[in-house]
Amino acid sequence: MNTLLAAFYALSSNFYMLNKHLPIQSIVMIALLIGVWINLLPGLWRKKLERRQLEQLRNGNNLLIIFLLSTSMTGMILFGGYQFNLLTWDLKIFLMNLLYVFLFEFVLFWNGIIRIYLYSKQIGIKWKVIGILCGMIPIVHLIILIKMIKVVKKEVDFENHKLLCNKQRQQEKICKTKYPILFVHGVFFRDSNFFNYWGRIPEELEKNGATVFYGNQESAASISKCGEELAMRIKEILKETNFEKVNIIAHSKGGLDSRYALSKCGMDQYVASLTTINTPHRGCEFADFLLEKINEKLMEKIAEKYNSTLIRFGDRMPNFKEAVYDLTSKRAKEFNENIKDVENVYYQSTGSKLNKLTGGRFPLNLTTTFVKYFDGSNDGLVGYRSFEWGENYIYLTVDGKRGISHGDMIDLNRENIEGFDVREFYVQLVRDLKDKGF
Repeated sequence: MNTLLAAFYALSSNFYMLNKHLPIQSIVMIALLIGVWINLLPGLWRKKLERRQLEQLRNGNNLLIIFLLSTSMTGMILFGGYQFNLLTWDLKIFLMNLLYVFLFEFVLFWNGIIRIYLYSKQIGIKWKVIGILCGMIPIVHLIILIKMIKVVKKEVDFENHKLLCNKQRQQEKICKTKYPILFVHGVFFRDSNFFNYWGRIPEELEKNGATVFYGNQESAASISKCGEELAMRIKEILKETNFEKVNIIAHSKGGLDSRYALSKCGMDQYVASLTTINTPHRGCEFADFLLEKINEKLMEKIAEKYNSTLIRFGDRMPNFKEAVYDLTSKRAKEFNENIKDVENVYYQSTGSKLNKLTGGRFPLNLTTTFVKYFDGSNDGLVGYRSFEWGENYIYLTVDGKRGISHGDMIDLNRENIEGFDVREFYVQLVRDLKDKGF
């Protein structure tokens, strides 16, 4: 349909030269009507999508496809026709058509590009900036535009499919667990109302019936300090609700904080399950190396800077050094010797792997080779030997160079990764907890 519209559009803009029998006013009117129709109603012939934002995004993409096709066809008609003497040379008509084509292609392009810049969540800032900077470079701008069109097409199809899927299973409440979900963040991040540490995951779970809470512990402190804060948070949640227990899903250092709360703070009676996501249960050997090499005075300066910054973001008593040292393999060994799993709590874990240096998003794609030297295959921060803990273990990656990073496991970049639907992964994870009676 896009190709057909582009053909009509290109032919109408050059129709006078192809048919001398129609009056010029009629030809201009036909061209104007087709051009206006395309720009105002680019999605009229398409089925309605589940969200208005996706319809706007699809319409913008359609306009850009029509722009590419119609400019190509118009170019062939205008210049190819004269070259092979298929059209009569008339400078006045030629210039009039050229002006018409320029104006409507200009409107087509900007109508489309503004829509996808406003509504696309998968064309990241990097590609938007590249698109702006390379917009006037011949050939390069076409390559970038085609890439954007492909990304947006996948985004529309994928997101609309997810909405339909959730709509169809809405009544099933497959994530309505017996006990609510408590999300526990990792190191150097806080739970915030402005930027959800867990990306689009909590909303997806709530759509499927889950009740969600957050740990709210310090972003940088020792495991024991954060564990104590988590214990207080769990008691607070249970006091404010009618629930007897919670299901903890904890990322990175949050998994160690949670294990401490269970073993040392008496939370075993208030927690049904603990699922750790990419947690360094056996520490990170590369952290040992860095801390051995770094100058003590430099370490103090870095810690001071981090602590002052973290206070501005809401931490009360951040301790950068303790948070970092607790992630070393040496401290992890001591931790595992002293912190034992408790009875009557279901433990399980996940881990993931970045496949190549060029896979994943900055900066974890840069650290994966360095971490590999010390810890083997990794997610950009944590080695594969450190992930596994509990009765059930899931190790994830995807085909090709991409892989799945430490940040991808919490939907940090809100990116749709080919071969790994992070939101659906958590839906099925929580569904399994529900099926187990938690």
